[in-house]
Amino acid sequence: MSVKHNESLGSRIFDTLNVVLLGGLALITVLPLFYVLAGSFATEGEISARPFFLWPEKFVTSTYEYIFANDTMLRALITTIIVTAVGTVLQVMLTFTMAYPLAKRYLPGRTLVLNLVIFTLVFGGGIVPTYLVVRDLGLLNSYWALILPLAINPFYLIIVKSFFQELPQALEEAARIDGCTEMGVFFKIVLPLSKPIIATFSLFYAVGIWNDYMSPLLYINDNQKWTLQVLVRQLTSPDAANAIGALESAFFPVEGLKFAVVVIATLPILLFYPFLQKHFAKGVLIGGVKE
Repeated sequence: MSVKHNESLGSRIFDTLNVVLLGGLALITVLPLFYVLAGSFATEGEISARPFFLWPEKFVTSTYEYIFANDTMLRALITTIIVTAVGTVLQVMLTFTMAYPLAKRYLPGRTLVLNLVIFTLVFGGGIVPTYLVVRDLGLLNSYWALILPLAINPFYLIIVKSFFQELPQALEEAARIDGCTEMGVFFKIVLPLSKPIIATFSLFYAVGIWNDYMSPLLYINDNQKWTLQVLVRQLTSPDAANAIGALESAFFPVEGLKFAVVVIATLPILLFYPFLQKHFAKGVLIGGVKE
């Protein structure tokens, strides 16, 4: 038997306004993305003549052909993919292996370590002290300088710790009774139950590394080691021709280049996100809300 809900006029008006407002916000968010994508496939003349469009009059791929004909862009793209992949795995591993023991209330010194972690949420050393530490460790002009200084995010660590505390202790105790070591409990019991939160923070860390512009700008001096975000910054500057090493050609897509590099820098994350989306909402809430 179906149940009919008699909504009042005020309720229907409220729902309609919500739909209109959220739809408008979604449109405002999506339109710039479509504009950048359309601009990357438009001719230089059309970009200069039309201030805004969502579909180019003439569909061309010359800008992308120009970019990928040069080794600089390919090298930066491959470098960023490798740094993001290695950094994400390392950062997730370090965060989870630190959060697991801190979730045990019987751990000696646990409170002190947690207080130090919370302290870093409020007070940071700043750019200059961090740079001096990276320099003295010999990490300048090294890809490790893009990974290790940000290896553990204290906010993520606290959320993961809270998640581990909510896991059923009976499962861990049963595994120990069966002869499982502490590492065995972590890898065979805890991690399989943590897939949603692993997926969520893998996405967070990957996006953070992929979009990181400041770290390579500070620590990488060799332009052969530029990451994609630094190259995007250089290519959207007035000196874009020198940044990419302009090819010996009369054609140099000044305006189209700006659109194309933004698309190239954004597309991998957009393609990666749907695979983790089903875990995303659950993973964000599960570590901070007790049932």
